[in-house]
Amino acid sequence: MGKYFGTDAFRGEANNNLTADHAYKIGRFLGWYYGELKRRNGDDEPARIVIGKDTRRSSYMFEYTLVGGLVASGADAYLLHVTTTPSVAYVARTDEFDCGIMISASHNPYYDNGIKLINGNGEKMDEETISLVEAYLDGELEVFGQKFEEIPFAHTSKIGRTVDYVSGRNRYIGYLISLGIYSFKGVKVGLDCANGSSWNLAKSVFDALGAKTYVINAEPNGTNINNNAGSTHIEGLQKFVVENGLDVGFAYDGDADRCLCVDEKGNLVDGDAILYIYGKYMKERGKLENNTVVTTVMSNFGLYKAFDEAGINYAKTAVGDKYVYEYMTKNNCILGGEQSGHIIFSKYASTGDGILTSLKMMQVMLGRKKKMSELMEGLTIYPQVLENVRVTDKKAAQDDADVQATVQAVTEALGDTGRILVRESGTEPVLRVMVEAETKEICQKYVSQVVDVVKEKGYVVA
Repeated sequence: MGKYFGTDAFRGEANNNLTADHAYKIGRFLGWYYGELKRRNGDDEPARIVIGKDTRRSSYMFEYTLVGGLVASGADAYLLHVTTTPSVAYVARTDEFDCGIMISASHNPYYDNGIKLINGNGEKMDEETISLVEAYLDGELEVFGQKFEEIPFAHTSKIGRTVDYVSGRNRYIGYLISLGIYSFKGVKVGLDCANGSSWNLAKSVFDALGAKTYVINAEPNGTNINNNAGSTHIEGLQKFVVENGLDVGFAYDGDADRCLCVDEKGNLVDGDAILYIYGKYMKERGKLENNTVVTTVMSNFGLYKAFDEAGINYAKTAVGDKYVYEYMTKNNCILGGEQSGHIIFSKYASTGDGILTSLKMMQVMLGRKKKMSELMEGLTIYPQVLENVRVTDKKAAQDDADVQATVQAVTEALGDTGRILVRESGTEPVLRVMVEAETKEICQKYVSQVVDVVKEKGYVVA
């Protein structure tokens, strides 16, 4: 992680630690940098950069200031308007853009926002380019063998332009519809759009495939994104599915790159369960490449036991769909994701895609002619307790010999009946202590043991 950009984006409270000035400078750099790369390769055409945004009030401000910076540097800015993160990745890749930008803070509250950078292959931007963006923000840019106190403005006919590119978003919708290999006719589906990016996309996809679609939280007003809605507040969809007698429900987050499911009984089907259901489905059909599903270290202990029973191999990466995708690409895997609902189907997309995930779950239901609850058979999710401990130095706390000894003692006590994971937060000064075991009481007992040692050693912020 860099100074500004975390594992997923430059994220912060709008006009506090992420300002319109930041956005303008990011646009200035990207417009100039990609144009300069082209010129150095003998191409005098302007850089082409595609932009999408979610429904936050501040997203318009960041869109306008990003565009101002891009065109001032000579790039052409193509506007998808309100759309999903995976749609920006899709359009960047299929329409050969130099890069893409998504304005969103994902599942965060409306007053936060973020700037996600996507490369021309539809993947999260490489660290080298992000480090150059950060260097420019700090006035310390050194690239192409020289230092730049400031980068040049475009003049006369070289000034960039903006292009309304809603057609790109429409092609993405068409692409999703094309992936529906079964008719959804007769299936009652509930969608929770989180008052976010999927509000004007998801229903049209399900309707086109024949579903009887019921939608909640699809009336964005700029301040209600993720507000008691979407994948981080799944209880609303659970109640909605049961009360309306629906067959299945899908909840997205603010930028719709993640999806959680609800079965017909109102039970949660989280990212781990989705990986189990689709991984098993692919294995049964002989289509699970390398017989491997890629998870993160936060996936549930029960998922691994279920994979063992099903004869499916698994890999564990650091937390973040970025790391899942990197592993998948290097090791030729086609399915991976996170418990939170970031699921990557690499045959169809280069990033997590909530609507795509819901279509794939529909495919399994219809292909196997089973209810969603029946597809969960064989998977037992273990109780989990996670405690976030705010500390003075997360690395020192994590590496402390007494803390490590306590973690080892818990590991030995759990044996093959559970697990403990202690890790540093990637975004804040927090140590995360997580235990999974057969009961909630056992989990809490062992979490408390570790947290008590962290406190005794003086690491906890008073």
